[in-house]
Parts: sequence; C-alpha cells; structure tokens
Amino acid sequence: MPKLALSLLPILLALPVPALAQGADVQEAWVASDGSLRARASGISLPQTIAGLSLSKSGEVTNGGRGIDNYAQYLSEDGAVQATLYVYLPSYADASIAAYMTDRAVTDRFGPKTRRTAYESVPLQGKGGRAIRAVYDDAADGALTTAAAFAQAGRWLVKLRVTGPSERRKEVLAGLDGMLSGLHFDDAAAVRPVSPVRFADCPAGDDRDAQLTASIPAEGTDVRRIGEMAGSFCIRGQVQTSEGSYDLLAQQGAAGGSVIVPIDDAGTVLAFDPAVDGKGYQLSIHSVGETKLYGVYDRVPSSRQIAKILDGKDPETAQARTTAAYAANGEVIVRKGAAN
Repeated sequence: MPKLALSLLPILLALPVPALAQGADVQEAWVASDGSLRARASGISLPQTIAGLSLSKSGEVTNGGRGIDNYAQYLSEDGAVQATLYVYLPSYADASIAAYMTDRAVTDRFGPKTRRTAYESVPLQGKGGRAIRAVYDDAADGALTTAAAFAQAGRWLVKLRVTGPSERRKEVLAGLDGMLSGLHFDDAAAVRPVSPVRFADCPAGDDRDAQLTASIPAEGTDVRRIGEMAGSFCIRGQVQTSEGSYDLLAQQGAAGGSVIVPIDDAGTVLAFDPAVDGKGYQLSIHSVGETKLYGVYDRVPSSRQIAKILDGKDPETAQARTTAAYAANGEVIVRKGAAN
C-alpha cells in the first residue's frame, strides 16, 4: 500500500487553486439560480451574497467532474475576510470527528497561542443541535480570527470556515453565523443531530502485535456497510508516524467493537471493523468518495503496526482487494481484485 497522503484541506486561508471557468466540471458540481448557489447532487445551497461576503469562485477540490468534493469561496469587498463552503462525500462520514480533526489542525497550523473561544452545538434550520460552531482567536500570533462550522446530511458533510484579521473579528463571526443561517437543505429531514466530542481515555489494554490471517476481505463483507458504525469512542492510544501523532479511537459500549484512526479533517480514516464471520478485524481505509478493503487480522494491530501501515512500510497491506467508489447520486460501484 502506498504511503497515505496526510495533508489537510486548507481550512483557514483561501484555497490554493486557480479561479475556475464555468466549464463542465463546475456545472456538474454547482448550479446558480435565484441568487443562491446549490450543490447539485446533495441539494445543499447557500445565498451568493451573505453577511457582507460575496461569492468569488466555486468548483471541486479534487475528483474533478464527480461532484463529491465541492467548494465555494466567498470574499469581503476588500478580500480581507475570506470564507469557504465545503460540501463533500467522505465514505466515513462523521461531522463530530471532522470538527475534532479541524480543531487539531487549527492548533497545528497556527501554534499554541491560538485560543479556542467557542466550541458548541447550535441550531440549524430551526432545529437545535444540528451544527457544531467553533471560534478561534489570536491565531498566527494574534493576527487572525478564524471560525468554522460543521453539519451532516446523510453521508454529505458541510464545513464552513471564515477567517480574517483579528481587528475584524465581528465581521468574521457575522460571516460564519450568516452562512449558518443561510444554509438550506432540500431534504431537511436528512440533517443529523451533531455535537462536539471530547474523548476520554479507554480503560488500559494491551498493545500486542496482530497476525494477518487473510490477505483478502472476509467472505460476505459488504463494503458499503463499512464505516456506518454507531456509538461513541474513547482514546485507546497514540500512533506515532513519520508525519506526526494520531489518536487511536476505540468504540465504546460494544465488546470487540471497531477501532479507527482519523487521519485528517478531509475525511481520511483508517478503520478496523469486526470481520463478518466474527473472526478477527477487517482493515479498511476511507477517503472522499472511496473505501478500500485490505486483509483480516486476528486482533486489532498494535500502534507500531498501524504506524507502519500509515507510513507505507507494511508489505502485507500492499494492495487493496476490494474498492467501493461512491458516486454523487448515491450509487456505489464495488470492484474486486488487487488494486493500487
């Protein structure tokens, strides 16, 4: 398996992509009408002008033409306050974990002087607890205020982020709150309750190495069901890789439950789920629009082994044996056989 790309989505500054012409790939992702911009596949929309911010450009972050990884950028009149709406389809969709990973990314990017001054569940479309709102002050040695919000509709995740000079904090917060108020979902019933997570430590456990018992997924594994687990998590340990440290999260309230390692705020998650035959744990790696299944281990691998997997140094997980690609229209295409 090649080494995972552990880069974060740019969440606080303007996206480093060129302005896009209104070509086929943009039309695939977005449609503009009646003063609003609508993500075509998800049915999620936002006004083109809101709280002193105006639409500047829109397109797809990656996977051009697939409509599963979309952004729309907004600017104040002088360009000093910048905002972005992301609408994307990760195969492991969890708005609380997306907020948690973004929270870590903010500190990593802007340093320990950054202060989180709000991190709470807020209403969305008149229903309480349907979004997470976070505010960070004194970022970049006091130069910036940045704020973010997160929501989930079915498998679709929505991330808002607004950033600007600290002296324009009121505009930054007005921009975020205006975007939250302006969000519209065609299927309002699909918007899920969500709240910030604060993970406690798991009870002490061992960290023994695992053995790969099968190089292919267990017979009968439904790749489309992988990543749809429910329940809360605790921190089982840390995974130290060449790129940094990552939390090893264990599912609570379920004996022999799943274990996951969130990698970034863009939806990359490594997971070990109980195999369908009850024997061992199935390795899968999730990203935007895709799940890859690898082999089955007799137990959850040790943190040392997981670090080797993430660093691309474990020859036993060199190739995925089953891949599920998620289309914007909800279709899931499953391909079996070794693939890079």
